[in-house]
Amino acid sequence: MTKASPTGGAAVQGRDAASSSAAPRHLSAGALAAAREIIALYPEPRSALIPLCHLAQSQHGWLTPEAMTDIAGLVGVTPAEVLGTASFYDMLHTEPVGTYVVSLCTNIACLLNGAAELLEHAESSLGVNAGGTTTDGVITLEEAECLADCDRAPCAQVNHRFVGAQTPESFDRLVAELRSGARSEEIPDHGTLTRVRRSVGLQADRAQVAAERAAMAQAQSERAAAKSATAEGGS
Repeated sequence: MTKASPTGGAAVQGRDAASSSAAPRHLSAGALAAAREIIALYPEPRSALIPLCHLAQSQHGWLTPEAMTDIAGLVGVTPAEVLGTASFYDMLHTEPVGTYVVSLCTNIACLLNGAAELLEHAESSLGVNAGGTTTDGVITLEEAECLADCDRAPCAQVNHRFVGAQTPESFDRLVAELRSGARSEEIPDHGTLTRVRRSVGLQADRAQVAAERAAMAQAQSERAAAKSATAEGGS
């Protein structure tokens, strides 16, 4: 039986069936079990796309093409749609990064307090330009537009955890601590965006959600029919 869809009908159903036919092969058994638990929290599987991207990234440190294919199959979209979504967000990486992504803000408040000089020092001390990863694969240096920690300028984050205002000297100490593992309790490896597992789904009556979606689809169909009738009358 073909499921009605306001955005593509049978074509969407066919595409979704095709993308979900292959069993996931690249997520670990634990990640796959967690993925199925996450999907169960949502009325529609595709609503879990971003949480599943977070989950896969915590396994690999970045979103591999194989992981995106697995996610696509699990939620019923194409791998291209997973990539299109993931590439929109700075916190999701579609290319390999270091164990620690060090982000330095160069927006106006930080710029006025030495951010440009700090970034220049970081590039020199690490031996990479912004966007690059050290040869040992530990540090990826990133220039950020704004990290929303303007009262501690020039501010920095490591794996999306705030580490306060930095000077060239404190930056070198920070890097040394990261390399030694001294900050591992505070700052997990890159990809771990949250350490809290969500256990509560959308608090809405599923029958009501289904009824509202059916009404929306009907309204869209009626508008399309009215528009077609108007166009035929004009011709």
